[in-house]
Amino acid sequence: MTHDWHDLLAPPALPGLFARALVRRGVTGKTLPSHGLRCQISVDPEHLARYRQICGFADNGLLPPTYPHLLAFALQLQLLTDQRFPFPLLGLVHLENQIRVLRPLGGLGPFEVSVQVKNLQAHEKGAQFSLITRLQDQLGLLWEGDSRILCRAVHLDGPVAKREEQGELPLTTIAHWQAPSDIGRRYAKIAGDYNPIHLFGVTAKLFGFPRAIAHGLWNKGRALAELGERLPSAGYQVQVRFQKPVLLPSSLSLLASAKAPSGQFQLLGQDELAHMAGSWRALD
Repeated sequence: MTHDWHDLLAPPALPGLFARALVRRGVTGKTLPSHGLRCQISVDPEHLARYRQICGFADNGLLPPTYPHLLAFALQLQLLTDQRFPFPLLGLVHLENQIRVLRPLGGLGPFEVSVQVKNLQAHEKGAQFSLITRLQDQLGLLWEGDSRILCRAVHLDGPVAKREEQGELPLTTIAHWQAPSDIGRRYAKIAGDYNPIHLFGVTAKLFGFPRAIAHGLWNKGRALAELGERLPSAGYQVQVRFQKPVLLPSSLSLLASAKAPSGQFQLLGQDELAHMAGSWRALD
């Protein structure tokens, strides 16, 4: 449980954090740090417009539900490259992502963004932990994200983390789009995430991929933009499980269940290859 918050005057600069990530090698422990990071952040309207455009979100006066991840990215990177964090950043795998939109995401801030890591547990392929991100305004918590991340380089004793299975709903195709070969570089310029697996084929091959792959959070953002009115303005949760990576370029199809307080969706590629499975539901 985090009990030590470090308040930053501004988001950290990314180049130095990328340098730390590149030189970090090896596991240094099996305990997550007890500190978290917080910072006051305001939204740049031009940056927001570029994000809406690359993911296909309409300008409805609210922040897209996946946008807070971008506001928090520099804090997340600083936390995950801190010497007290025991796992090397390169090689971590984003397994699942859950967001809760508690109230309408109106305004441009300033917001308080906070990040912490918790819930380290055994996984069948290594160890899993949660990167928790929160967005607050003067009235309290607005949005919360839980990115569940796998480290293959460490193994823990104890019960293996299990995911709850849901009954499948009937899905119909609601959208098609192209993921062009340069979408990783274009999205990186907006999100700040310059992981080499997303940039070029030659850099992706260094990490075992035949071609560059799309960012998982671009896939999720693009899907939520297409879900549109199936999602309310607030009071809901969306969870996705990342399956096979989207090799670039790719043709993608989004399937979804009917508009309802809860539902499911799936992102498929060529030959119905499953790239992402997700669900939404109204909060209690």
